[in-house]
Amino acid sequence: MAEKILLAIDQGTTSTRSMSFDTQGRPRKVARQEFTQHYPQPGWVEHDVEDIWRDTQATLRQVAEEDKGAVQAIGITNQRETVVVWDRATGEAIHKAIVWQDRRTAKLCAELKKQGYEKMVRKKTGLLLDPYFSGTKLKWLLDNVKGARKRADKGELAFGTIDSFLLWRLTGGKVHATDASNASRTLLYDIHKGQWDADLLKMLDIPESLLPEVKDNSTIFGETEKGLLGKSVPIGGMAGDQQAAVVGQACFNPGDAKSTYGTGCFMLLNTGSEAVTSKNGLLTTIAYSIGGKTTYALEGSIFVAGAAVKWLRDGLGLIHRASDTNDLAAQLDDNHGVYMVPAFVGLGAPHWDPDARATITGLTFDATGAHIARAALESVAYQTADLVDAMVADGARNARTIRVDGGMAANDWFCQFLADMLGAKVERPANIETTVAGAAFLAGLAVGVWDKLEDVAAAWKEDRIFEPAMKKGQRKALKVGWQEALARSRSKI
Repeated sequence: MAEKILLAIDQGTTSTRSMSFDTQGRPRKVARQEFTQHYPQPGWVEHDVEDIWRDTQATLRQVAEEDKGAVQAIGITNQRETVVVWDRATGEAIHKAIVWQDRRTAKLCAELKKQGYEKMVRKKTGLLLDPYFSGTKLKWLLDNVKGARKRADKGELAFGTIDSFLLWRLTGGKVHATDASNASRTLLYDIHKGQWDADLLKMLDIPESLLPEVKDNSTIFGETEKGLLGKSVPIGGMAGDQQAAVVGQACFNPGDAKSTYGTGCFMLLNTGSEAVTSKNGLLTTIAYSIGGKTTYALEGSIFVAGAAVKWLRDGLGLIHRASDTNDLAAQLDDNHGVYMVPAFVGLGAPHWDPDARATITGLTFDATGAHIARAALESVAYQTADLVDAMVADGARNARTIRVDGGMAANDWFCQFLADMLGAKVERPANIETTVAGAAFLAGLAVGVWDKLEDVAAAWKEDRIFEPAMKKGQRKALKVGWQEALARSRSKI
C-alpha cells in the first residue's frame, strides 16, 4: 500500500495551491493556479469565489491523483479577512469576495472611531478599527447588495472567510464552521471569552444567524464529498495563513517569532497564554487553539511585500521573474538613496494609515531599474524592522533569531539585507512553504499522525542561517532615509 499522506490547501491572495506531505512532514507534490484579481474602483479589491473553488478542486485532484487511497486528512489555510456571503440553499455567493486589501470601508471605520468604539474593539478583539478586517466588509455587503440584509435577517445567508466557504463547498454544504484564528480577525469575536460578541455584532448591525461555528484549529471539521477524491476524507485542520505559518515554523514557545513574506508580510511573536495588548500599533491575535487551550501572539501586518515585486513584473515590466530582483539588487554597491514605500493600499502596522500612498523617492537621472528593484526589496526589510522596534517597545525581547518563510524567503539577497537591518539571525527552513505545511500538521494532529506539538517541532528542518554583517552606523543611516521616505508617503501636500 502507498505511504500515508496528508493534503493541504493553501488558498492565497493571488493563487490557490494544494500540496501533499508524507508522515515526516516532507512535501511530496504541489499544484498551483493563479486567478484573476478584480479592481472595480481605486482601493477596491475583489475575488470571484467560483475561480477559487474551481482551482481548489483542480489542484487537490492533481496532488492526490496517484495517492487517493493513502490520503489521511486535509488541512486548509487561507488568506485571512477576505469576506464571502453565500446563499445557504444554493451555496452561491451573493457578490464577489471582498479581499483583505480592500479599503472601501475606510470612511465607516473613521466614523466608528469618532463614535468611540475603538476602545471596546481593542479590548475584546485585540484589533483596530481598520478596513483590513472582516466585519466592516460584511456590513458593506449587507448594506449594498440588493435584498441582502432582509435575506440575512431571515437566516437565508451564510457568512465566512475563505476557509469557511471552502469547508462548506468541500462538505457539500453540510458544515458551516471556522477556526479560532480566522474568527479572531473578524472584529466580531471576543478572543478572551472565545465567542462571537453581541456588542460587536450590534456595532456593525450584523445578525448572528450569519455566523459560522468556531472550532479549534486541529479537530475534525467534517468530511469531503466522495466525488472529489473518490472517497470521503476528513478535514482535520484549518488556520489563517499567518497562524498556519506559526505552526509550520514550530514557533510553539513564548518569544518564538516568525515572519512570512507573501503578498504581504506578517510577523507573529508567540506570547503563550497571555494576550498582550500593544501600545505601539501591533495587533493581539489568537495564534492557535488546540485541545481547548488558546495560545496568543502579537502580530505586525504589512500590507505589501511580495506584491511590490509582482508590481515590478506585471505593472512596470521591469523584471520577468520575481527571482530577477536578487541579481539586480546584488549588482549595486548601495541603494543610491532610492527608497520605495509600497503603500499601494495604505500602510498597516505599526502606522495604520489607510490614506498613505506608494512613493519612490531619491530618483536621479543615473538611477536605473536595478535601483527600483533593490528599493522594493529593501522596503520590506525596513517595514519588518519597524515591526520589531514596535514589539520591543511593547516589552518583547529583541529576538536573536527570526524564522522566515514565504516566496520572498527564497531570495538570498533579501534574507541577508533583512538580517542586516534587524541585527538578528534570519533562519530559513528547508521547506519555505511553512504556511501550507502548518495546515498539514494541524490535520495530521487531528487524525493521530502526530500526537503532540513536540512531534511537529521535530519535523522542522533548517536550510540556511543569515548572520547580520552590516555596521551599526550604516544601518542607522539607512533607517533615517527610510523614515524620511515614509513621511513623504504620508504627506497630504
